[in-house]
Amino acid sequence: MEYPAFLASEYPQSSPEKARFHIIPVPLERSVSYGNGTSRGPAALLEASQQLEAWDGISAPGTLGFHTQEQVDCSGSIGLIQERISDACRTALQCGAVPVVLGGEHTVSYGAVRACAEKYDSFGVIHFDAHGDLRDSYEGDSFSHACVLRRIEDSFNLPLAQFGTRDYCMEELEYRKKRGILYYDASRLAEEGLPEKPLPDSFPRRVYITFDVDGLDSSLMPATGTPSPGGLLWYDVMKLLTRCLKGREVIGLDVVELAPIPGLHHSDFTAAKLTHALIGFAQRSFA
Repeated sequence: MEYPAFLASEYPQSSPEKARFHIIPVPLERSVSYGNGTSRGPAALLEASQQLEAWDGISAPGTLGFHTQEQVDCSGSIGLIQERISDACRTALQCGAVPVVLGGEHTVSYGAVRACAEKYDSFGVIHFDAHGDLRDSYEGDSFSHACVLRRIEDSFNLPLAQFGTRDYCMEELEYRKKRGILYYDASRLAEEGLPEKPLPDSFPRRVYITFDVDGLDSSLMPATGTPSPGGLLWYDVMKLLTRCLKGREVIGLDVVELAPIPGLHHSDFTAAKLTHALIGFAQRSFA
């Protein structure tokens, strides 16, 4: 599929070696379990990014260089697809860049985190989502999008903090209790307000951010497979990220589960603006 480079309307495409951010489109759609359309997510986000401004409200992260890679081939087995995702992220990391993965379903995060785990001895995962994604298997598939954080936890044993969760099964509740996973359910945030210090001092300095767009409230993000009410609003997310990232460095990130609805372009734009904002947080974390 042909698509423009991320924010090409504002910045020329940088070479792989000179870009600080590699945008990696991964149009994966194999285990979505309700609404479909994630295979169209990366293209819609990249198209919408042409309407963004270079200034994200705080800084202009594109001044460090954007390079949009060729989309990852999502044919074949899930193991083969994950290896291709890891390869794309390895390329970014070898260039000294931050991999920015555009899903596609949430399963894409596994390959990206694996590449980061090969380079960095220690980092934590910050996870925004309506769901825990901590099932061991869903509909007979251990690599379902409903299992991706479980696969990451079981494979890499990384500290995990979850924000905005509101839909989960009993198995997930037991698992996060057993593993001591830090979580801020959406109901807790609504009742208690946003924590001033969401992450303890013991949480790693380096972090990977995985953002399922259904972590946002469904009024803000209806274009996703499972839009759920009671989610996070824009400035809730910005404040949480500001507080979480104080004194920390972003080593990789993804934005996943956008399932575009024809004629409803505001969701595509919201996902593009979210991606730009996350890149901005990453840029400022280097200082």
